[in-house]
Amino acid sequence: MPMWAGGVGSPRRGMAPASTDDLFARKLRQPARPPLTPHTFDPRPVRGPLLRSGSDAGEARPPTPASPRARAHSHEEASRPAATSTRLFTDPLALLGLPAEEPEPAFPPVLEPRWFAHYDVQSLLFDWAPRSQGTGSHSEASSGTLASADDQAASSDLLHGAPGFVCELGGEGELGLGGPASPPVPPALPNAAVSILEEPQNRTSAYSLEHADLGAGYYRKYFYGKEHQNFFGMDESLGPVAVSLRREEKEGSGGGTLHSYRVIVRTTQLRTLRGTISEDALPPGPPRGLSPRKLLEHVAPQLSPSCLRLGSASPKVPRTLLTLDEQVLSFQRKVGILYCRAGQGSEEEMYNNQEAGPAFMQFLTLLGDVVRLKGFESYRAQLDTKTDSTGTHSLYTTYQDHEIMFHVSTMLPYTPNNQQQLLRKRHIGNDIVTIVFQEPGSKPFCPATIRSHFQHVFLVVRAHAPCTPHTSYRVAVSRTQDTPAFGPALPAGGGPFAANADFRAFLLAKALNGEQAAGHARQFHAMATRTRQQYLQDLATNEVTTTSLDSASRFGLPSLGGRRRAAPRGPGTELQAAGSLVWGVRAASGARVAAGAQASGPEGAEVPCLLGISAEALVLVAPRDGRVVFNCACRDVLAWTFSEQQLDLYHGRGEAITLRFDGSPGQAVGEVVARLQLVSRGCETRELALPRDGQGRLGFEVDAEGFVTHVERFTFAETAGLRPGARLLRVCGQTLP
Repeated sequence: MPMWAGGVGSPRRGMAPASTDDLFARKLRQPARPPLTPHTFDPRPVRGPLLRSGSDAGEARPPTPASPRARAHSHEEASRPAATSTRLFTDPLALLGLPAEEPEPAFPPVLEPRWFAHYDVQSLLFDWAPRSQGTGSHSEASSGTLASADDQAASSDLLHGAPGFVCELGGEGELGLGGPASPPVPPALPNAAVSILEEPQNRTSAYSLEHADLGAGYYRKYFYGKEHQNFFGMDESLGPVAVSLRREEKEGSGGGTLHSYRVIVRTTQLRTLRGTISEDALPPGPPRGLSPRKLLEHVAPQLSPSCLRLGSASPKVPRTLLTLDEQVLSFQRKVGILYCRAGQGSEEEMYNNQEAGPAFMQFLTLLGDVVRLKGFESYRAQLDTKTDSTGTHSLYTTYQDHEIMFHVSTMLPYTPNNQQQLLRKRHIGNDIVTIVFQEPGSKPFCPATIRSHFQHVFLVVRAHAPCTPHTSYRVAVSRTQDTPAFGPALPAGGGPFAANADFRAFLLAKALNGEQAAGHARQFHAMATRTRQQYLQDLATNEVTTTSLDSASRFGLPSLGGRRRAAPRGPGTELQAAGSLVWGVRAASGARVAAGAQASGPEGAEVPCLLGISAEALVLVAPRDGRVVFNCACRDVLAWTFSEQQLDLYHGRGEAITLRFDGSPGQAVGEVVARLQLVSRGCETRELALPRDGQGRLGFEVDAEGFVTHVERFTFAETAGLRPGARLLRVCGQTLP
């Protein structure tokens, strides 16, 4: 929508003239990161004066006992006249697509203890509830991914729908908090690409890799080769468990030594609890720290201490734990490619194409390098590199630290007079992701024609004007019903894509993400769970000593040396953790506190979420679906407005979400605001009601992004405290820009 331009304070086009314009303004913060100091403040009630605090240098502030940063954001100013307490904004909010008859969602449970800092998203979703054997996939594969009748019936000239499969023909977007949304612009990450929360996740490519459990490297990074303790056992309700504990220390920002405990708890579920808790958040203990038993009683009270035994000192133990944790990480992938000539469409027809046509060879050359198999020393994907029994050549490439070997149908051995072509199907039929290349004039592909239980994702690529300077491609996707959606998102109509390096990167990222997403499907989830259970049972049975947890607790945890700092630390030090602290919320798109609105009717549709805030990122995770529904870097947090139970968060280019909290009024909101003050450059919003002068002007100018560039002297805007450098977030109930 057009911004204000021209005269000073000229109104936005399309806005009805009014005697006052209600503004949300914020000052830009110059420091790269606020100092890590504790903060205390009183929450603002829902009803009352609507003045918001700012950071205008020229304003005098009454002294308060709060910290300097908290004083800069105090809620009320005695010297400033209060605006009317009536509702100034009635904004229509984005609908979340939930059924109208659905009861009000409950707040999701938050793992205790309160100040456990989670390392990654998988840890946020860790569940202590025991799981029965052989139940198949968990919520992330079964909830929210079921195909509707429209999804199954969708079809185009590239792809026909089939029962049990979801069709993506283009324009679906990324599934977010309020439903499908436009793909994020780099460097922002897609929701499915968010994994590690404690450390920065940099987007180094135009296309992010998604559904990867990158936190699986936690043991290798922080435990392996370092002094720590492992405990194994068979819990009556959880089954085999493996626990790793380590006490570490580092220098605090204000001097002195900070101690913390790194904890990993593994059960048969594929999600692992991993993170850190500060020693200051735990009950007082001896100088060398808490015993393992006391630590686990606080961090993992659901775990039976009597079942645990100290792990053996065998070198096999850390190696097995590495394998156990990193079984979900693989940087070697195999992808099948089927060749469909003009007029063809069935599985038998594609497998029986003996030679590749010019259009197919052009596509293969774009995708990777044709390599001689005999003597090939890189990843071979079960192909014979000694006797040429699986063909003489294949297609190989690398992308974003991954090795990819393609099983190309025309490069695998051809058997005359054999419709099944088992030598080809043996490889391609066992690939999770299959690319179906179509020449112009091919029949639409239907996944129901493929008789394999292993192939879960089909990427259909149709060539247009092949072997010409104007060659382009269109893409459609078919995935099994229990495979979550994955990116990169297809453009409307599935293309066209030019035959260039960008299309190659898009297709390779789509293939890698498709295989990673299929790992959440019931079949592969069950296989991974069985493997994990076998490792845990072996450790609990064969790699334990006779030392119980109580006996090990007499000696305390291994330490890096040094003693616990005797001097007490100030309140709120738990909020300085690098990992993600968690609160249970109900989230919705749009700003609600600003309008004085409460959730009701269709505009009040909310999603139960876990709010995680680390030093690097803010995420909303839906436990029911097991997926991230919103994320933004802490550096992209602009401002917030809060009441006793709700908080509006402005981020990015001025977009807003509303968070509703449970529990004692003001407690959770106060913790979240203090955390945001520590990890972001944002501040509390301030609401101004500005009357126009006799000529209908507001007395200030803004640029295209909503930043105030000039404020006229002796105007209502200057008197109200508006200053150059402030940013407008809302004007007359409309979000800027």
